[in-house]
Amino acid sequence: MNEQLIANTFLYITNAIVFGTLTFFLWQFFRGYGREYVKYWLFSLSSLCLSQLALAAKAATVLSPVTSIQQVSFQALYLGSYFCFVTFFIVGLVSAQKRAKFKRKKVLYTSFGAIGFGVGFSMICAFAEGHNFDRFFMRETIPSFMYGLVYLGASFFLFRTPPDHFSSRIMTVLTAMLGLRYLLFSLISTFAIAEVWFEQAMRFVQFFDVGTHAVIGFSMLIWMQGAERSAAAIARSKASYLGKHDPLTGSLNREQVLEKMPEHMAEATQRGTSLGIFLLDIKRFKFVNDTYGLKTGDYVLGVIAKRLKDSLFKPVIVGRLSGDSFVFIYEFTKQEQVPRTVQHLHQLIAQPYSHDGQEISLQCSIGYSFFPEHTDNAESLLQFANLALFHAESRNEPSKQFSHDMKVQGRHLLEMETSIKVGMRKDEFELYFQPQLNLLTNKLEGVEALIRWNHPEKGLLTPDKFLPDVDALALNSEFDNYVLEKACKTIKHWYETYNRRVAIAVNITAVEFQDPKLISKIQKLLIKYDVPPKYLELEITENVVMTDLASAMNTIVVLQNMGIKVSIDDFGTGYSSLAYLRKLPIDKIKIDRSFVQEMAENDSDFTIVKSMIKLSHGLGKRVLAEGVETKTQLDILRNLDCDAVQGYYISKPVNEAALVKYFSKKSPT
Repeated sequence: MNEQLIANTFLYITNAIVFGTLTFFLWQFFRGYGREYVKYWLFSLSSLCLSQLALAAKAATVLSPVTSIQQVSFQALYLGSYFCFVTFFIVGLVSAQKRAKFKRKKVLYTSFGAIGFGVGFSMICAFAEGHNFDRFFMRETIPSFMYGLVYLGASFFLFRTPPDHFSSRIMTVLTAMLGLRYLLFSLISTFAIAEVWFEQAMRFVQFFDVGTHAVIGFSMLIWMQGAERSAAAIARSKASYLGKHDPLTGSLNREQVLEKMPEHMAEATQRGTSLGIFLLDIKRFKFVNDTYGLKTGDYVLGVIAKRLKDSLFKPVIVGRLSGDSFVFIYEFTKQEQVPRTVQHLHQLIAQPYSHDGQEISLQCSIGYSFFPEHTDNAESLLQFANLALFHAESRNEPSKQFSHDMKVQGRHLLEMETSIKVGMRKDEFELYFQPQLNLLTNKLEGVEALIRWNHPEKGLLTPDKFLPDVDALALNSEFDNYVLEKACKTIKHWYETYNRRVAIAVNITAVEFQDPKLISKIQKLLIKYDVPPKYLELEITENVVMTDLASAMNTIVVLQNMGIKVSIDDFGTGYSSLAYLRKLPIDKIKIDRSFVQEMAENDSDFTIVKSMIKLSHGLGKRVLAEGVETKTQLDILRNLDCDAVQGYYISKPVNEAALVKYFSKKSPT
């Protein structure tokens, strides 16, 4: 009896050491990789280790009565911890196989429930004398039946789930064996508990459990290694995919487009067909990101890519080359197919995009080239299509086909882009100022800032020599910010040097005025250079306002609330509508020089100017006439009660040195 007691105690302690060692390995792995399922298995093996220690303690006190507090306590500890082992083992198995995450509260409640089951079964008939069969039934038969169902369920789950690695197959077999073992034991124990051979069967089951649970522990380690190898393989596969595809839309990236193009070019040559390389650039996509958010922008890009891939024209390549730039390449036999393709692509992009209750409408610009007509080099074909796209956007055309004369202008623009950026960095641009005369006081009212370029090789360049290139290169926003900062810096310089502040009017392009960050940019400049807002005036054209009237009105209101004046430049040359003028909260109307130049000789122009002044005054707007070049024009405007004028008769645009002659040494207003 003593030998049996010692053997059992030693066996359970040995099991506890084995499972404790496996627990330590799992803990080290969890510290390194932090996998969710490893955490559950860590708790599982810890519970199994505790259950073996409870059995060892129970075996060591086996001589005490079965109803003693020691025996009951160790039995409750064993069942509670083993129920925990099974629970965490299954939870970890599901987490590992499904890559699922469980809420912490649910796991805690489940573990408490498992402990409750174990303790509850242990306490039934625990202290009742002469109820040995009842205690055995509650502590062994019913729990074994529950274990059997759970293990067989786990085995079935693993069998139905595609295995990621070999260890999942091992687990399938082990859980099936344990499930059958517990179910058979539960069945046999109901009728054979009094048989002589049942005690030997119990001994066999005891060693079977030791071996099986040990194999499960080692299988956990094998599983982790297999899972990491599988994860590494998936990562390599994903890296390979991402190396070839755009991660957001699944389209080919630029490198893969260039790699695939020669294959399709060779196939087209064999079939005697042509390839059309169409580059699409989504208009105002930045506005979508800024207005609706990046998530909506990503959704729109995904939809665009899908539409292009699913096109009825069956493209051979669809790729995303940059943020909102896509390439669509398809094979055709007749040149007549090209216009239909261009129209089809515009229609694809123009279809509304619905997301989070918002409906978004977009347009695109398209530039395209052909193989073999234009070249047989893939990179050159993309470059030619991009050059055609650039021409389409710079001329505000929906689409443009490449022609070889574009290359000359393309080289010019590349050179100009570098020169303009270097010029801004080296501050080669200089502000010239055209004075604005207040006709009521006959004093300087303000100045309009005009830009000149002190080119290191070409000398002083007027705006018509470089502003078209700034627009074509889409540098408007960057250039406007540069001019705004120079204007604010100049206002500060005049105050510090001449103790005089003069309002400076700066022209703002449509691109910059529609930028949601315009307000914050101006605020930062005013703070940086300590400029009172009333000395900065922004001039915008009618077309800028009418592009998005609601947005423009909101921006103007915010600017005016800051104290910044906003005026309409070149009035009458845009939409030529006076009706919308009453809706705009602007401060000043600038009558275009084309009406002023001939109003002395042309009754129609005189009537138009008179009507503009009268209407503007009726709406509470001030009026400034541009292009005044003669005394006659000045007298007419004075008689028509025009508020202010500017033009060569008053002064041509001058640099700062010439302008300061207008200043007088007096305190700023």
